[in-house]
Amino acid sequence: MSGGISGNGENGLDMGAAQPPHLQVVGQYVKDLSFENPGMPGNFANRPQIDLSVDLQARQMDAEVYEVELKLRVSANSEGKPIFLLELLYAGLFQLSNAPEEIRQPILLIEGPHILFPFARRIVADVVRDGGMPPLLVEPIDFAALYRARAGEMQQVRTGSAGVPSA
Repeated sequence: MSGGISGNGENGLDMGAAQPPHLQVVGQYVKDLSFENPGMPGNFANRPQIDLSVDLQARQMDAEVYEVELKLRVSANSEGKPIFLLELLYAGLFQLSNAPEEIRQPILLIEGPHILFPFARRIVADVVRDGGMPPLLVEPIDFAALYRARAGEMQQVRTGSAGVPSA
């Protein structure tokens, strides 16, 4: 008698039929980077107000290759005056295999940005530091919560626009 679960139907389970989804990084790159620094040189006695916005996009490039874009927009103001504005579009190519259609988008828009974020965060910190300020360390982002919020907004738009839930 053997123990464990095998893929040949032993113990009544056939694990060989379905492979789990697999996401692999093919490459990553800065797609667009903009930094405006109108506040320098300046005297910043007060801590600036930092505003961060995040946008995510995913598109299919090939049969199993997808591009995921993580866009970060960071602005800093002090006493109503702009200090800096940074816009970064950081992207990655991912190979996604064995993923049914209904789970591709969540995988790409949650796991893809999760993989890209540390690299984008470092770029933001370096550019702000090179602009003459202390490095800005963007707090970790919960991409799963962001995905759920955006999915909820899209559902409300679909059901609210016609007044009748869509099928």
